[in-house]
Amino acid sequence: MKASEIRQSFISFFEEKNHQLVRSSSVVPVDDPTLLFTNAGMNQFKPILLGEKEANPSRAVNSQKCIRVSGKHNDLEEVGIDGFHHTFFEMLGNWSFGDYYKKDAIRWAWEYFTEVLKLDKNRLFVSVYIDDDEALDLWVNLTDIDPNRVLKFGKKDNFWEMGETGPCGPCSEIHYYMGEDISNIDPAGVNTTDEYWELWNLVFIQYNRQTDGSLEDLPAKHVDTGAGLERIVSVMQGKSSNYDTDLFTPIIQSIESMTGKSSEGDSVPFQVIADHIRMLSFTIADGALPSNDGRGYVLRRILRRAARFGRILDQHDPFLFQLVEPVVNIMGDIYPELKEKQAHIEKIIQSEEMSFNKTLDRGIQHFEKYIGKIEGDIIPGAEAFKLYDTYGFPLDLTELMARENNLSVDNDGFDQEMKKQKARAKAAGKFKTNTELEWNIVSDGFDSMFVGYRLLEGNFSIRRWASSGDLTIIVLDSTPFYAESGGQVGDIGLISGDGFSVRVKDVKKDGDTFFHYCDGFIPESALDEQVYCKVDDEIRQAIRLNHSATHLMHAALKDILGEHIQQAGSLVCSDYLRFDVTHFEKITTDELLKIEQYVNDKIRNNSNVDTEVKGYDEAKDSGATALFGEKYGDEVRVVQMGNYSHELCGGTHVNRTGDIGLFKIIEESSLASGVRRLMALTGISAFEFMQNQNSKLNEIQLHLKCAQNEIVSRIDKLIEEKKYLEKKLKKHSESNENGMNTLLESMTEVKDYNLLVTLTEAESMDEAKLYGDALSGKIKSGIAVLFFKGEKKPGAVVVVSSDLNKKSLKAGDLAKTIGGFMGGGGGGKPSLATAGGRDKNLVKGAMSQTEALLKKLLEETN
Repeated sequence: MKASEIRQSFISFFEEKNHQLVRSSSVVPVDDPTLLFTNAGMNQFKPILLGEKEANPSRAVNSQKCIRVSGKHNDLEEVGIDGFHHTFFEMLGNWSFGDYYKKDAIRWAWEYFTEVLKLDKNRLFVSVYIDDDEALDLWVNLTDIDPNRVLKFGKKDNFWEMGETGPCGPCSEIHYYMGEDISNIDPAGVNTTDEYWELWNLVFIQYNRQTDGSLEDLPAKHVDTGAGLERIVSVMQGKSSNYDTDLFTPIIQSIESMTGKSSEGDSVPFQVIADHIRMLSFTIADGALPSNDGRGYVLRRILRRAARFGRILDQHDPFLFQLVEPVVNIMGDIYPELKEKQAHIEKIIQSEEMSFNKTLDRGIQHFEKYIGKIEGDIIPGAEAFKLYDTYGFPLDLTELMARENNLSVDNDGFDQEMKKQKARAKAAGKFKTNTELEWNIVSDGFDSMFVGYRLLEGNFSIRRWASSGDLTIIVLDSTPFYAESGGQVGDIGLISGDGFSVRVKDVKKDGDTFFHYCDGFIPESALDEQVYCKVDDEIRQAIRLNHSATHLMHAALKDILGEHIQQAGSLVCSDYLRFDVTHFEKITTDELLKIEQYVNDKIRNNSNVDTEVKGYDEAKDSGATALFGEKYGDEVRVVQMGNYSHELCGGTHVNRTGDIGLFKIIEESSLASGVRRLMALTGISAFEFMQNQNSKLNEIQLHLKCAQNEIVSRIDKLIEEKKYLEKKLKKHSESNENGMNTLLESMTEVKDYNLLVTLTEAESMDEAKLYGDALSGKIKSGIAVLFFKGEKKPGAVVVVSSDLNKKSLKAGDLAKTIGGFMGGGGGGKPSLATAGGRDKNLVKGAMSQTEALLKKLLEETN
């Protein structure tokens, strides 16, 4: 059977058992800050298991995209070395939320494996928790497995827990013997050797772990199962390695064709690259981008690790991006986001490859040169950090290269170096759970039904509230306030009642619950009454304009720049809109004008903005675009504007495109490699911006004293004049430097000192002081007096070296006397001073008097 047939057979089997297919959630968790990546099928069902959300449906089946590259689920070092560890894999699962339990879970698992897939019963083993006699009895009495093949294990192997506290329970695993000779089967190999593969884990969630470690029974019991598709496919296709199955062989064949090398010798580089390109393709398709922190840095690590293995295959130019196509060919039908985002995925990977290739070879050369002279078998942390900081080598890449040379890396030393680099953000700091609040329950029932599409005010009931200082957080049964989502900020407004009024300053979502963050406090006497909620309509309307304009701009970007354009982030607030897109060069001025024109054309069309709730699959089939970073349920809201914008969106929008009024882009910039950021205004904000721009233009026109159509040519002329003056100034500076050398050469010696009394071409005291400043650093021991005649009055600058200052010769004292020779005066610091005169005709005589005075002083100085 092909992998696609096995996947579908699993889903179909459980659909026949009244399970509802639930599509895979994104590998980039949208509403779980505790996870970098989705690493198990249960992730999207956590709110149900925690009792925070009602189960609907009560039976589910799916194939979940999973990534395990960090934390306790980190098999990165094993990936590509053995045949069954991966960074990306698929987890088949069936679920029961308070419906069937152990009996049906065990019976159906055995039925699927032995009757549908027809696995050899002589190769199957089952493990159960040591205290779970119920599960053991069910396996023995409900199936025809050999009772000797039902094995008991302890907590480490057969007890599942979500965390230190919370839902947990025993589990039962199905193992398959992969050895060639069935006569060698030994139960002792289960959970101890790689010949016995765990294929399916049936988790029976029946307890709640308390903070003191004790267990209490849950009010409802659940079944959570996970079967690794890759391993099942290996077994079904008679392979001992997942990489030999049809999930991987087309990718490996593409690598062989590209490199001209065979994987039959050293298969590791081929397997690592094949695994990593799958992980990269799925994470980028689900909205993640390579960066320097958090999950983005994990992507960058994986990509650079794959690129380095490419070097082993003599690939020195970008090549990974070409492997996206075989991944799409294999998986694109079941995961259509791969097809939709193929061009985007290829562009992102190619851009990253090009960036890293510039330093990869130099980094490898540096590493090889370093280990050629290293003493001992440990690479110091500082050296590993240099590879990271200078050449972009993630630590695990350095560790990989070290192991290949029988070396290890001082990880503690690396960590110390990392701490010194303040700019590097730590991923762990970005994935912490929110602080628990002490909630006061006011009324029972479901909460947070959003009515804000049609109502902006009304009476509602408080379900619960919590306070901290002047901040009160309120949960309502229904609410007109929009919670921050999809890039759109939360509403603001008022919640009021008998004798009180608090201002709603923000609204956020956690799961399906809306939290209203309010300034002020609600008296307990008012909590039993309904409260009156009113959204700030002016702010909401400004947000509507910007959100609808964002959709039009997205359409414009695709139309003008190309279909590779994908949203990489957005912010929609009342003041402006911000939109991040994947594009690999600066958006030109001409392109920005075309984007503006496109959007404003659609605004003038005044098309209806239609919203409709549809099933997710129906909406996708109709051509609606799903946006990055969004989580969609089985029913979605579709927003359509004319025939040019058709997107899934839960945000608030205008009724007609003409309501937007005006659209103006105010900024275009680079956000990250391959990502551009646009900022724009709409409505009155755009109009006021353009008025302000016109006022500035008029002001410039007045300063330049020209017509508006002459402003550009006048500025060009000013720029040319500036360049001319800068050139002239540079020439003058060079001339001054030559003049300085001439002045120094013309100094005379008096005793052991240098003396210079000269007339310069300076036209002012400021210019003469420039001469003096330049000369003061060049006179080692002596005095210089630089005279000038000036346009109206003469002057001089006196420079005295520091050694003569110590012998009581001060420039300020000398300047006062020299100024007197010209009918004026002077003064200043001991090292540099100025003298001013009244009559230019006295300069010649003053120079003679000055020279005679200074010679006498220097001859008398010891």
